[in-house]
Amino acid sequence: MNETKNAAVKEEPKKAEVTEKKTEAEAEEKKETAPAAKEEAKEEKKETPAEEGSEEINTDDLFKHRVSINLTPENAWFSPSAGGLISLKIINAEGEEEFFERVVIRRSFPVTSPDEFLSVREPDTRAKGRGAEIGMIRNIHIFDQTTVDLINAELDIRYFTPTISKITSAKEKFGYTYWEAETSAGKVSIVLNNPFSNIRVLEDGRIYIFDMDGNCFLIPDPAALDRQSFRAIEIYI
Repeated sequence: MNETKNAAVKEEPKKAEVTEKKTEAEAEEKKETAPAAKEEAKEEKKETPAEEGSEEINTDDLFKHRVSINLTPENAWFSPSAGGLISLKIINAEGEEEFFERVVIRRSFPVTSPDEFLSVREPDTRAKGRGAEIGMIRNIHIFDQTTVDLINAELDIRYFTPTISKITSAKEKFGYTYWEAETSAGKVSIVLNNPFSNIRVLEDGRIYIFDMDGNCFLIPDPAALDRQSFRAIEIYI
């Protein structure tokens, strides 16, 4: 029994020695493969394509703004484009020629000064957002009649303002004012949520009416209305 015990004791150091050598071998193997693994990781990082939309942004582009110029017959030429739109060729602030297939024209003061300070802009797009202002027309009448007619045709569509000739019915209900009226665009129903704010009298006597849907109507001369129509608006003017 003692012989067996002694043999077991001798065997234990051998096992420990084998285990120790095995551990040393594994450590050495890890040490050798670690640099290779790092290199592979670097290569993978280089080869991995950038995520969509993660490309670098040129910060200079964020601060570039178009210089709006004063548009005159000497530096701006309007022309009709396909589909009844307006094209524009200009000499810009840098003295370079530019062409715009389509431009949008807006009035700065649509009620008080409809022929002055017209903003000519690039169209709004989903990608670029609000279109930049190309230039400003100080007064439409500095251009030739053909150009004036072209621009006015665009403005008439954008600022469609029927003229009211008669108010056939007027009533109030739940704080709203309801009108039935005859206009240059036919018979219409007009709903006002606050007539004292929605009805505006200009210095020259014209009356502009803005309904709750954003539509605009004009009464050129209130005194020319029949008695029933005038009584419908008299309280508000």
